[in-house]
Amino acid sequence: MRLLTLNCHSWHEENQLEKIKYLAQTIKEKSYDVIALQEVSQGLEAEYVDGKVKKNNYVYVLLQELEKLDVAEYFLVWDVSHYIKNGTYEEGVAILTKHPIVKEHSFFVSDSVDYATNWKTRRIVGATISYNNKLLTFYSCHMGWWHDEEEPFKGQVDKLLQQINLDQTVYLMGDFNNDASLKEEGYEYLINHCLYDTYQMTDDKDEGITVKGKIAGWSNNKQDLRIDLILANKPVQVDYSKVIFNNVNRMVVSDHFGVEVNLSEEF
Repeated sequence: MRLLTLNCHSWHEENQLEKIKYLAQTIKEKSYDVIALQEVSQGLEAEYVDGKVKKNNYVYVLLQELEKLDVAEYFLVWDVSHYIKNGTYEEGVAILTKHPIVKEHSFFVSDSVDYATNWKTRRIVGATISYNNKLLTFYSCHMGWWHDEEEPFKGQVDKLLQQINLDQTVYLMGDFNNDASLKEEGYEYLINHCLYDTYQMTDDKDEGITVKGKIAGWSNNKQDLRIDLILANKPVQVDYSKVIFNNVNRMVVSDHFGVEVNLSEEF
C-alpha cells in the first residue's frame, strides 16, 4: 500500500495550475492508495459542484486533471477548517483514496469551532476503507503549534486521540507543525501517546526534511524541519519513506515537500 501526504499551499503558489497538473501526473505514475492533503482551499464565492465542494476547490481541480489522464476514480472526503485571506477562501483538509469508503469522518480538534472568523480553527477529516478484508482508517491532519496560547497543540492532539478508533489500524497523515528534532515538544507528545512514526520504522529513508527556510507559519525559521509525518497507532512494516516534491524527488509543487511511504502488503 502506497501513501502520500502533502500540504498543498493551494492557490498561493505561482503557476498553480501547472503544479496541479504535475501533481496529477505523479499520482498517475505512483498510483497511491491513499492521499492526505492539507491547505486545500476553494473560493468563498465560487459555485458549488458537489456537497460542500466548489468549482475551484483545489482537489476538485486535481480530480479533473486526473480524469483527463484516464486515472481510475479516486474517492474524496473534504471539509473546511477555516477562512483565510480576509474571508475570500475556505481552507480545508482532504483524503483521496482509490478504495471505496466505508465511513467518512470530520471533526474539530481546536477549542474554537468558529471557522468563519478564527483562522486557528482546526478540523480533521478521515476515511475508513476496506483493504485486504481489514478496516483501515486514514486521517488528514493540519495541527497547531506547541507554544500557541490560544490553541495549543497538546489540546488538539488530546481531542484527536479521543475521536479515533484504536481497535482498528489508524494512520494520521499530515502537517503537524511540530519539528521532529525538538525534544519535549509536540513530536515527542505524539510518540509518547502510542503512535509510531513510519519514518522511524524503515532503514530505506532520506533525511525526511519537508520544510526548508521561511514559509507561512514559520516566518522566523532558519532551520530544516521535519513536520509532515505519517503516523500509525500500531507497528507496521514500512518498505520505504521518502520525501517527494523537493526538487530531488520530483519538482516542487508547494512550500512544503510531501512524504510518501510504501507499506508491506502482508498486513
